[in-house]
Amino acid sequence: MAYEDWDKPSIRIRISESDVHYAGGLVDGAKMMQLFGDVATELLIISDGDEGLFRAYDTVEFLAPVHAGDYIEVYGKIKELGKTSRKMYFEAYKVIAPVEGQTGACDVLAKPLLVAEASGTCVVPFERQRKSQNV
Repeated sequence: MAYEDWDKPSIRIRISESDVHYAGGLVDGAKMMQLFGDVATELLIISDGDEGLFRAYDTVEFLAPVHAGDYIEVYGKIKELGKTSRKMYFEAYKVIAPVEGQTGACDVLAKPLLVAEASGTCVVPFERQRKSQNV
């Protein structure tokens, strides 16, 4: 999906120094997966009234580096509903980035940069589904 095709951000965060895992202020991919999981939880609460459980990722791709100081927007959609399963798709975009060598300076990116995407399946046991399955 293109950045413009999403209705609204599900999560927008600033990556902090505490998220850095590698030299050069680089953040590991696990941070993006954590954010995908948070979006999945929100989607399940909206659709079912329950947090559910993330069962498995089908695909995960890390497409561009993420660094401390970057602002990341994460989007998700439920693509398919089963009796208890929800197949989902996620994308994470860098929308603001620090200016290298200039303390405190940041730029809003003219075009958001896709940094990661994934698909996976979540499960909400039937007895815990409190809402209609109309998404």
